[in-house]
Amino acid sequence: MRKPTTDREILKVIHDHYYKTFISYGISDESRESKIYVPIDCEYLANKLRVDQDIVFGRLYYHLDKKYGYQQPNGSQVHLFAMRVGKDQHAVHFPLLSAVLAEQNYNWFQFYAPLLISIFALTISFFGAL
Repeated sequence: MRKPTTDREILKVIHDHYYKTFISYGISDESRESKIYVPIDCEYLANKLRVDQDIVFGRLYYHLDKKYGYQQPNGSQVHLFAMRVGKDQHAVHFPLLSAVLAEQNYNWFQFYAPLLISIFALTISFFGAL
């Protein structure tokens, strides 16, 4: 059985695939409604991650948006994943996604760096004892 896809993997695939789309937005660009929200293709992402399309959609809509979306002091909502932004369907708030991914990469490094150093030190100690 395949292990579940992590939030970090999903966000990384989205970030890597749609970064050029995000930065290529121009003032008179009519390809999407706004620079901040980039429409995504859940089916493409699911194929790239080798999971069902509903897994990608569900993780973005039911989990990640609830976890990282927030309310502004004026009461307006900021969504990580929006069902619709103008005419665009299934859009991610790209700067927020980028910030969340950076935080997750930092947390991943913070966990695995000491672990790898400990394993290396243990290996050196083991071979030193022989």
